[in-house]
This record gives sequence, structure tokens and C-alpha cells, in this order.
Amino acid sequence: LSELEALMERMKRLQEDKEDEEASQEEMATRFENEKKESLLVISGGICTFPLPVCLFFVSSECLTFDDEIVSTDVSRYVEDPGFGYKDFARRGEEHLPTFRAQDYTWENHGFSLVNRLYSDIGHLLDEKFRMVYNLTYNTMATHEDVDTTMLRRALFNYVHCMYGIRYDDYDYGEVNQLLERSLKVYIKTVTCYPERTTKRMYDSYWRQFKHSEKVHVNLLLMEARMQAELLYALRAITRHLT
Repeated sequence: LSELEALMERMKRLQEDKEDEEASQEEMATRFENEKKESLLVISGGICTFPLPVCLFFVSSECLTFDDEIVSTDVSRYVEDPGFGYKDFARRGEEHLPTFRAQDYTWENHGFSLVNRLYSDIGHLLDEKFRMVYNLTYNTMATHEDVDTTMLRRALFNYVHCMYGIRYDDYDYGEVNQLLERSLKVYIKTVTCYPERTTKRMYDSYWRQFKHSEKVHVNLLLMEARMQAELLYALRAITRHLT
């Protein structure tokens, strides 16, 4: 099977399995923990030397690649604090990694209302942006039409949150492991955490049969998922301070 056909087959099989039998809460919790620990090992070293929106414009073969090439693009001029960068939410090797349970503090039920209190109407604008990107679809996968891509979009969004230690109790993280191959996980973490290292080689390494518009949508999903994850942590901290 081609990469595309194999992915569609896995989506179909996961949907059938979900209809036949749902995983228990214990199984889903275990799968989340496994995925969370694995995400810490997907890429090592390096820091993001300037903010994410700027970084994403530098998807160039001049940047760091998979192996041992050196970053040749000087990006320090784009930031005031060269020490600013991504850090994993937990140290590698820790037995009990911290988990942010989304059900305890969600964007819809908590973050949205708080951010509107802090900055009038900004919650509506952010919510519209999140929903638009998450729901964006042409119902296609490469050359296939009339395809429901909801499962795939949710896997991408939830994997980013998983990297930040955020867990959805009603989501089976076994789907992430089935739908996102290794090269795509490397790409996701690089774009999300170390965007200055993103290269065209990485971009070309996954979903080779997909259209560019579909792969650009992946980038949009990753950016919005990261922004929402950061907002959830920040707004939860503000809520705790206010109460």
C-alpha cells in the first residue's frame, strides 16, 4: 500500500474498532502516558531563538536538518532575549510526569470567559480563530474526495497538547500512535517547539502524496494548538491567583 492508502486504511480500521468496542479509561490513560513520554524523546537539544509566528516564515533548507548540519541562518537579530526558547514540560527520565487534565480547565468553559474579562471581546476573536482552523477541510485526502478528516485533525491537535502535558479524558491516544508516523511527529515537534530548525526536507518527508494546501493546513493546526495550550496554562494560573 502507498503511504496515503495505508493511512486511510488505518483511519477506517480505527473507526470500526471504536464502533465495536471503546477502550477503558485505564487503557486510555496508559496510552496518553506512553505518548507523552515518547514525545519528550522525539527531538533533543536546541532552543527556539525567536517567537513562533516569526519562525514559521523561515522554512528553508538553510536551517538545521535531521542530522548534524549547522544552523547557518542568523536569527538572533529577530529577538531581544536570545535565551528565550522552548523547554520540555518535564525532565526526561522522571517517573511521574505532570499532567494538565483538560476537563479541569478547558478553553470553552473557563479560558474563554476569563480572557474576555481581561480584554473585552478578544475571547470571541480567539475562539473564532481556533474553530475556523480546526474545522477547516475540503473533505479530501490527496486525490481522494468525500473523506471525513475529523479523526486526523483531532489527532494532530491533541498530539501538540500531549507534548505540553495536556490530556483529554475522552480521547484515545492510541489513535495518535496509529495515524501519525515517526517522520510526521518529528516535523510536528520541530515546527511547534523549534521552528527555526524546520526545513523543506522535513516538510517533504511526510505525506508525500498530499497537496501543499493540505500540508499548510497541518501547520495552521499546529500553531493554533500551541497557542491554545499556552493560553490554558497562563489563564489557569491567573484563575488560581484571582481565587
